[in-house]
Amino acid sequence: MGEKMILFSNGIRAEVVIFDFDGVIVNTEPLHYKSFQLLLEPLSLGFCWQDYVDTYMGFDDRDAFLAAFAAGGRKLDSDLLRSLISQKALLFQEVISDGLSAYPGVVDLIRRLNAARIPLAISSGALSSDIAPILNILGLQSCFDVIVTAEDVARSKPDPESYQLAFDKLCQFHGLSGSNSIAVAIEDTPAGIISAKSAGLQVIAVSNSYPSEKLSDASFVTDTLESLLDFASV
Repeated sequence: MGEKMILFSNGIRAEVVIFDFDGVIVNTEPLHYKSFQLLLEPLSLGFCWQDYVDTYMGFDDRDAFLAAFAAGGRKLDSDLLRSLISQKALLFQEVISDGLSAYPGVVDLIRRLNAARIPLAISSGALSSDIAPILNILGLQSCFDVIVTAEDVARSKPDPESYQLAFDKLCQFHGLSGSNSIAVAIEDTPAGIISAKSAGLQVIAVSNSYPSEKLSDASFVTDTLESLLDFASV
């Protein structure tokens, strides 16, 4: 078992907490959507925001491009795929330079968990080049011991690989027993909930990106992460 355990006011206990990134820490989904459209619309492969929410949100960039080309009946070879991923990463940096904001309560929650010595990780389908500058902007770069990104896994959510890898690395980093550790994932998408639950984690879902009824497979659903700030050490 870990040295510290907390009890959230919703009754969920945690020794470690693993955060999704997009849609949980920052509202970057519209910025990712804009970046995709800047690349795909000139190829006549653009899609509307609702299609992004219904189909692409939760995918990493690789799977999103594969899905867009498949939807358009177009082939996508590995060289073009790598080029599109690189171009999208550069575009995203330009887009976030116009400004971004963290979701209510999340920065305080991360800082309080870190101060309580709860091991923290990120499990995200974003690229490390997307995540690092945003964590720096928010002053959270030192709070996470492990960050698993799209580059680290072969399969994106809803596959459990990302959460399993983050959990295993976090346990190794802190010398925890993986079989006994109580882990909680914080997610905002149905695909992310499936991924985390398949990796054996409890899930707290926040309805930043989807309505609560679409997140009902989570252990607990909240409208804002501010509701988690009142936790106790046990």
